Amino acid sequence: MVDQNDSFIREVNEELRSDQVRNAWKRYSRIIIGAAVVIVLGTAGHRLWTHWDSTQASDAGDKFLAALTLADQGKRDEAEAALQALEQDGYGAYGILARFRAASVLAEKGDPAGAVASFKTIGDDASIPDAVRNTAKVRAAWLLVDTGTYDEVSAMVEAMATPTNAMRHAAREALGLAAYKAGDMTRAREWFEQIVEDAEAPRNVANRAQMLLDNIKASGKAP
Repeated sequence: MVDQNDSFIREVNEELRSDQVRNAWKRYSRIIIGAAVVIVLGTAGHRLWTHWDSTQASDAGDKFLAALTLADQGKRDEAEAALQALEQDGYGAYGILARFRAASVLAEKGDPAGAVASFKTIGDDASIPDAVRNTAKVRAAWLLVDTGTYDEVSAMVEAMATPTNAMRHAAREALGLAAYKAGDMTRAREWFEQIVEDAEAPRNVANRAQMLLDNIKASGKAP
């Protein structure tokens, strides 16, 4: 009798659960189906976007490498045209990389003024990451060491020649060289001393600064 009662109770419970499931399905079936559709579409959309993103990046990367190859082969006009096209249509960071390399191509073609202007444009573009902007300013400053004045070099990089700036070594060296070239040995010595006294200065940069400090000392042109 006890077994029969237990069996009867289980059957009743199962029936109740079945009724609950049927009722729940009637009430919530649209919501459940809708949620399932959203999940499926979301997953499919994510996969499609990932594929598209990968394809676009790969295509832009191939075009960038092709432009670099043209530049390496000395075909600078063709390289410049390819890079300019990539500036307009490049996907992701490739547009910025193309702008940067195009500026370098101008310098290689013997147009330092054009290269400086291009690097300055990159350096002034607030939409570009600071690291890239600062690197562009340093490249412009180094070109101006040969073609410009100390004040022009200073306008580009003196703000970076601070103790905590990651670009300070390159900035200080450009400033020191610009001052040295201008015959301002006192100012040149100050910049080179900052490099030599900075424990984090790259060895090659520190060695060059020390060599120029020795030249300045030997010349007797700086107190």
